[in-house]
Order: sequence, then C-alpha cells, then structure tokens
Amino acid sequence: MTVTDERAGEALRHLADPIYRLSGVTRTYQQKGRTVQALAGIDLEIAEGEFVTIQGPTGGGKSTLLQLLGALETPTSGTVKLGDVDLATAGQGELVRARAEQIGFVFQGFNLIPTLTAAENVNMGLEPFRLSAHERSERVAESLARVGLADRHDHTPGELSGGQQQRVAIARAIAKGPRVLLADEPTGNLDESMRDEILAVLHALNDQGLTLVVVTHDSAVARRAHRRLRLEHGTVRDITR
Repeated sequence: MTVTDERAGEALRHLADPIYRLSGVTRTYQQKGRTVQALAGIDLEIAEGEFVTIQGPTGGGKSTLLQLLGALETPTSGTVKLGDVDLATAGQGELVRARAEQIGFVFQGFNLIPTLTAAENVNMGLEPFRLSAHERSERVAESLARVGLADRHDHTPGELSGGQQQRVAIARAIAKGPRVLLADEPTGNLDESMRDEILAVLHALNDQGLTLVVVTHDSAVARRAHRRLRLEHGTVRDITR
C-alpha cells in the first residue's frame, strides 16, 4: 500500500460512516479450569469501504475478533455494532440474518465441495435466499466474472489451481452481495504468485466499495491495506505507517 493509498484510507475513515463500532469488547473462555482472556477491552471502528488487516501472534485473539465481527460468537462484555445492530445483544434470528445478508466469509481452507463445479459451489452460497433459478444463475455468473473465472465455471476444484479455488470461494462469499468480507488467512495455503492473484481480486472488490477485514500472518498482504492493526495479548493497536 502506497502513502497515497494510506492517506486515502485515512480520508475514508473521516468521511464514511463506520460499518463496525466496537466498544469495551472483552471475551473470556474457561479452559482446563482457568479463565483465558482472549480480548481485553477492544475499542475499534471500521469505515464502510475500508480495507483493514489484523496481524499478531498465534493465540493473540485475531480469530476471536473475526468471529465476533462475523456474528459467530458474542462478547463477554461490550458492544459490537454492525450498522445499527448490536451483535452482542441481538437475538439468534438477527444474527442469522446478519451472517446471511451482510457478511461474507473466506477461510484459509477453500471449503469447496470437490464433486461440484465452480458455478455449483458458488450457487451453494445462495441457498438461504428465495431466489428464482434465473436470478441465482445471474448472480453466480456475475460473481465468477468479478473474480476472473467466467471461463472456469464448469471446472471442479480438482481441475483448478489453489489460487483459482480460493477465487471460487471468494465468488461464493460475494454472490449474496454482502456489505463486508471477512477473510481468515486467505492466502495462507498459496505460493507467492497465487497470493498476488488473490490480492489483486481483493483489491478490485475493495475498489468497488466492499469493506474488507483480513486476518493474516503475511506482511506482504498487510502492507496492501488501508490500515494495519496488531492484536496482541487481547488488545489492538494501529501499526499503519
């Protein structure tokens, strides 16, 4: 990420409404008879359209924070607002709707069904929605085109490279039109050239207005973001420079 891009990200935070607002967020677990504090009072805002990466040591709380942002867990205390909805106090129905309609997920493992084609895998992401067959087909085709795989729609995962498989996973995540894409080590299983391939796709989606929050150990990935956060010992700090 260039200095100009970082300045653009800073301007975005000032001009755009936050998509996420976290205040006083803690998360504790019971593990083998002792209390483990994964998050210790997180205060954080992420602007609509921002590209944020989260780095830190293993066990520092990165995955826990991503799960809270993804409405997969609730905090022990504090508020986690996605737009106007507080995910910390929302009912199960609201959490399900948030995950289905507003949040896309991408993981290190591509989580594709090996017997299905790329198009069929993307179509699986639309299962929760009451869409006509025609609309589903259009969304699948559009999503694959956005990640540069329009000509691979009929290929199964075994016929695709690792980078192409991850692009199918991204297409599946964006087919429903989410406000934010949460990615946990999306390039962790890829070599350098495939990593750059995925970064180009993520940048293009961000340029189109999609908010990105990416957990990564890869500094090359982190440097491409508007803002870099480091999460360690349950606390977060901005390391953008």
